[in-house]
Amino acid sequence: MTKNWNFNTQAIHNAQTPDEETRAVSQPIVPAVAYSFDTAEDAVSVVNGETEGVYYGRYGNPTTRRLEKKVASLEGSEDALGVSSGMAAISISLMNFLDSGDHVVVTKDVYGGTHKFLSTIAPRYGIEYDYVDCTNMDTIKNAIQENTKAIYIETPSNPSLTLIDIKAVSEISKANNIPLIVDNTFMTPYLQRPLELGADVVVHSATKYLNGHGDVVAGVICAKEDVITNMRKNVMGDLGQNLNAWESFMILRGIKTLGIRVKQHCDNAQAIAEFLESHEMVEKVFYPGLASHPQHDLALKQMDGMGGIVSFEVKGGVAEGKELISSLDIAMISFSLGDPETLIQHPASMTHASIPEEDLPKFGLSTGLIRLSAGLEDANDLIKDLDEALNKIGSKVKN
Repeated sequence: MTKNWNFNTQAIHNAQTPDEETRAVSQPIVPAVAYSFDTAEDAVSVVNGETEGVYYGRYGNPTTRRLEKKVASLEGSEDALGVSSGMAAISISLMNFLDSGDHVVVTKDVYGGTHKFLSTIAPRYGIEYDYVDCTNMDTIKNAIQENTKAIYIETPSNPSLTLIDIKAVSEISKANNIPLIVDNTFMTPYLQRPLELGADVVVHSATKYLNGHGDVVAGVICAKEDVITNMRKNVMGDLGQNLNAWESFMILRGIKTLGIRVKQHCDNAQAIAEFLESHEMVEKVFYPGLASHPQHDLALKQMDGMGGIVSFEVKGGVAEGKELISSLDIAMISFSLGDPETLIQHPASMTHASIPEEDLPKFGLSTGLIRLSAGLEDANDLIKDLDEALNKIGSKVKN
C-alpha cells in the first residue's frame, strides 16, 4: 500500500495485484477445501502459523484471504477475518473475549440481531450483559464490573442513528484493560475508522455497504493479528462460520466502488432528510447530517460523512407509517440496507422484532419509527415518491 494514496485508489489497489500465473487483473476464485504440501514439515508450519498459507477450507481460502487483507488495509488494522455473516462477525467477536461467568457492557441502541444473540444464546453459556446508555461516559464507568471483559457499541446505531464518542469510550476501555468492539457497518472505513479512535475490534456486516449489491451474506472482523488468529483457529473454524470464495470475490468487486457508492448514498440521504424535516406529515427525523440532530457536532468530529440511513416518524402513528412504506413506488420494503435500491422498513415489527414492544423505549425505539436506506437512484425521484406517499396519508388524516 502507498500511504499517500486516497481512499478510492486504496479501495481498488490495496492488497490486490494481477495473478502471478495468469496475469488476470481480477482476483481468482479458489473454492478448494484441501491444499497439498511438499513435506510434512511444510504442512505443520502452515497449521502452526509459522508460514503464511491455507490448509483447510473451514479456516479460509486464498480468495477470502485477499479480501481480509484489503479490508484490514482500509480499516488500518493488522489483520482481518472474513466470516459467513454479519452476525457471525458479531458473535465471534464477543465469544473471543467472553467465557462463562463473564460480563459485557453493550450500548442500549443495538441492532436487533445482536440483541437476540445476547438475550437468547449468551445466557445459555453463562455470559452476562447490561444494556447501557453509551452516550454517557459515567454510565459506562458505573456499568463496568469485576467480570466485565468487553464493551460493545455501534455508532451510528441501528436504527435510531444515535452516535457514541468512540475516542471517549476507548479511553474508558483502556483504563480498565477491556477491549472495545465497534460495529462499523453503517459507516464503512470510507466514513469512519474506529481503530484510529482507539477501538480494539471492528465488525462489519459485509452484506451491506462493503459488498453493496444485495447479493452476498458475509461479515468481516478487523483487529490485531494475534486476536484474529485466535478467532480463526478457536472460534470461527471450530463453529464452521467461514466465508466462501465466491462471496469473497463478490465483496472484493464491490469494494472497488465503495467510496463512489457511499458518497452517493450520503448525498441522497442528506437530501431526503432535509425534505422529510420540512414536511408537515413528518413528526421527527433522525439523521446525523441535520443540524437538529443532538450529536451533529460529534458526527462532524469523528465521521467523514453522514451515512446513507435516515430514520423518521410519521404523524399519526404506526398505521400511517406502515401505509406510507406500502404506498411507495421506488423504495422497496426490505430487511436489509446498503444496496443500490432504496430500501425501507418498520424496525419494531421487522429487524428489531425480538425486542418486546414494552421494551422499545429502553432501546431508543418507537413503534412508529421508519428506517430508510437511501439507494443510488436520483434523489429528486426518491423525494417525489416520498412526497406523494406522505401527501396521500396527510389527506386521510385531515379528513
